[in-house]
Amino acid sequence: MRAHTRTWLRCGLLGLFAVPWIGIPLWMLLVNSFKSQGDSSVLSLDLPTNWDLVQNYRTVIDRGSYVTGLTNSLLVAVPTILAVLLFGSMAAWSYARSSSRSLRVAYYCTTLSVVLPPAIIPTVYVLTQLGLNGSRLGYLLTITGTRLGVVVFLATGFIRTLPVDFEEAAAIDGAGKWQIYWRMILPLLSPVLVTASVMLIISVWNDFFFALFLLQGPGRSTLPLTLFQFASTSTHGVAWNLVFAHVVLSSLPLLVAYAFLQRRVLSGLTEGGVTG
Repeated sequence: MRAHTRTWLRCGLLGLFAVPWIGIPLWMLLVNSFKSQGDSSVLSLDLPTNWDLVQNYRTVIDRGSYVTGLTNSLLVAVPTILAVLLFGSMAAWSYARSSSRSLRVAYYCTTLSVVLPPAIIPTVYVLTQLGLNGSRLGYLLTITGTRLGVVVFLATGFIRTLPVDFEEAAAIDGAGKWQIYWRMILPLLSPVLVTASVMLIISVWNDFFFALFLLQGPGRSTLPLTLFQFASTSTHGVAWNLVFAHVVLSSLPLLVAYAFLQRRVLSGLTEGGVTG
């Protein structure tokens, strides 16, 4: 059997495996967002008998605080992702080029944030003492701190594979630390940072846990919070058609971001996973 035939066979088998886990839930989400409330209460895979597509999505936008949630999510996600990429890549460069034991300990502590559960009570206490509890700034700082580990882990492993000679030559020519980082390290890290960006977009955009405790007032709710509030306000059961429509609209920015970044995700993830 030829190599390309085996490749197509593996892709076909993976596609068949993915259909029940990805295709069916996605179809259920879309088709039920087009139905009336009565039809969607059955949660079937059938096509709608009565198409309420425009009405459902218009209701979500008008009554589901979608625009408010979208605005707040963008105000949190964009600066958070930029800050995490900037400070995370800076820290990764320091960790990768230093032999200090204290920085090695700091590296392991930073990367542990990827797997450790969030400590909400100490976080609320610290933000209260700083006068930031319930504010958008306090939430932004918390999300930034808890997401740094992803960028540090990916970027540190990649930088360790890069030769130091170019940095030393630039330093001999008179380049400062900032110039070396900005003109040499950051461009080389671009595939890794693209991969980290996709992971951060998904993580930050879908965050519900911290948003529930740290954001106060409906005017500051992000999309996951507006979805929760919209789904829990009904007194006659959950209107699944509207909930699914809200989920579709909330996921659209993620799909747009992934469409722009997906070409470089796999290469960046492979390069960032090298720990030599």
